[in-house]
Amino acid sequence: MNTPQTTEVADTVADIQPYVQAKDFAAIVDAISPLTSEQVAALLERLPVNHLAIVYRLLPKEKALEVFERLSPRMQGDLIDGLQDSEVTALFADLDPDDRVWLLDELPAALAPRLLHGLSAKDRELTSGVLGYPKGSVGRRMSPEYVSTRIDHTVSEALDRVQRHIADAETIYTLPVLDGSRRVVGVVSLRDLMGSEPGQTISELMQPAKTTSAYQSAEEAARRSTNLGLLALPIVDKEGRLVGILTFDDAVRILEHEETEDSARQGGVEPLRRPYLATPIRTLVKSRIVWLFVLAIGATLTVQVQSHFEPTIEQVTALALFVPLLIGTGGNTGNQAATTVTRAMALGDIQPRDLLKVLLRELGVGSSLGAALGIIGGTITALVFEPRIGLVIGLTLLAVCSLAATVGGIMPMVARALRVDPAVFSNPFISTFVDATGLIVYFLIARAVLQI
Repeated sequence: MNTPQTTEVADTVADIQPYVQAKDFAAIVDAISPLTSEQVAALLERLPVNHLAIVYRLLPKEKALEVFERLSPRMQGDLIDGLQDSEVTALFADLDPDDRVWLLDELPAALAPRLLHGLSAKDRELTSGVLGYPKGSVGRRMSPEYVSTRIDHTVSEALDRVQRHIADAETIYTLPVLDGSRRVVGVVSLRDLMGSEPGQTISELMQPAKTTSAYQSAEEAARRSTNLGLLALPIVDKEGRLVGILTFDDAVRILEHEETEDSARQGGVEPLRRPYLATPIRTLVKSRIVWLFVLAIGATLTVQVQSHFEPTIEQVTALALFVPLLIGTGGNTGNQAATTVTRAMALGDIQPRDLLKVLLRELGVGSSLGAALGIIGGTITALVFEPRIGLVIGLTLLAVCSLAATVGGIMPMVARALRVDPAVFSNPFISTFVDATGLIVYFLIARAVLQI
């Protein structure tokens, strides 16, 4: 449902399009001036790519940075393509190190050295440190700008440190506590510091720390951070030394990004990474056509199965009528299982060691669903055609649902073991697999029951 804000933004987009084409800059300024930074960002996401830079340049400098930070990394990359080098350099320098790295991941590799060269020595060092971690790791999404304290410091010393670094730190509400070797030994909140006596030591106030390796998957670290409700999760190197923090808002951003990708791939398309209305048609085509080719090739297995059992169909033509029902039911059952298991894996409810448990549970679920559908479908078919056809349909529904649920349940776990995105192994491939195997099961049962 549209909210008043989204409706207002959509109306503004419609209003300024003619002004942009006519290069009536005064009218554009009048249209966007009343909007908040959030609304302007939403407006830019709805504009064609070639109009982004025109509208963005008309924003006041302070508001422009706020708007830029609210855009997705892919939209930021699109906008940079339309800006001058000096504008790009200034924008890049104003970003936090982790946001710079996220943006660099969306830009052509050849552009990275030029942007890094325009930074100050300190900012270049911070950004390069984050860039040094593998893609997909939380080290590449952490902020190296934090405030820490020492276990032997007093409350007064810790608060003084907060005041000195407050302008540069990503957050000050949770402070990692370090020992003499910079290893994380605990955390202390700003609330506890402000409510304690100045002479108290940090060792008296600190709580046990939850930390994560910089080499861990960004999605896993973000899920852990949000599940624990942490304002900031300390990120450590292989020796347990503090190298950065993952803030709660960055964790939420990572999860939104990952869930968008998973949702797209489960539907058989590549994620757009930019709003739909701002995506060129050629990009929409590219995001879908590869998967369609893959699935079309997979669908030839179904055709081969049907051609192999063509003599069986010729003897009992009624069998052909139920093919869409059976393969559709099997595909839907497998997709349901895959979606459920993929979600449970993302939440950490299922681990690789649970493969056998998942297999048995989904076999039980699939057989129960198949028995219920088989009784109903078989009875109706027996009344309309004949009892033997009804028995074939009932047994096939039982077998296909059991097979589909089992395969759909374990395929995401197999994908994770092979270090492949589970979403890729989900709905499209499972549907194709179940279509082919379901037909084989169907015709084998038909041959056995009908003696043909």
